[in-house]
Amino acid sequence: MSKLFVVPTPIGNLKDITFRAVEILNQVDIILAEDTRTSSKLLNHYNIATPMQSYHMYNEHKILNKIIDLLNQGNDLALISDAGTPGISDPGFLLVRSCVENNILVECLPGPTAFIPALINSGYPTDKFIFEGFLPVKKGRQTRLKVLAEENRTIVLYESPHKLVKTLVDISKFFSENVQISVSRELSKIFEQTLRGRPCEIIKHFENNKPKGEIVIIINSNTHQ
Repeated sequence: MSKLFVVPTPIGNLKDITFRAVEILNQVDIILAEDTRTSSKLLNHYNIATPMQSYHMYNEHKILNKIIDLLNQGNDLALISDAGTPGISDPGFLLVRSCVENNILVECLPGPTAFIPALINSGYPTDKFIFEGFLPVKKGRQTRLKVLAEENRTIVLYESPHKLVKTLVDISKFFSENVQISVSRELSKIFEQTLRGRPCEIIKHFENNKPKGEIVIIINSNTHQ
């Protein structure tokens, strides 16, 4: 019986991939990749010659049925994103749900995802936390921030470099000026960095040092009451 393998890939350091992930990527018939150009660097590094097909947020609805057909025809497929675990702020949910609805086996391998090391690095409580992903850009943003400001659990957010300062300003506004936050960037890479402190302190740093790389923000909700 065919199977869809959800395969996490490194968030930066190419060594952060499991032996089993490499084995699966070599064995499947087709690899569904968010960006084949990005994924080719990883596959070439490990001499993986499995054919790739693009699967991303702009075509996932359009080609979903074709992928299900491939699986029903007996092909084993692997789904990878540019970095981390597919389905976590990356394409994956629609395909997994469709496989479940069509009684197609799905197996998700354990592996890299950015928010876990960022959460641990923060030094904030990890017994209870909420993963929020990316905040809405416009519609619903303020409403969501008001809800999050009532949270007692540690909050995990993703953010892009060019929106980081705006989001830190919003956190200061909706939580408090004294809320303690942690900002991690370039996780597992040479220039990995984690800053901790009040929003105003971190804003000042990034106003003087333009942020680069993918960013994880951790909010210590217990410090804004």
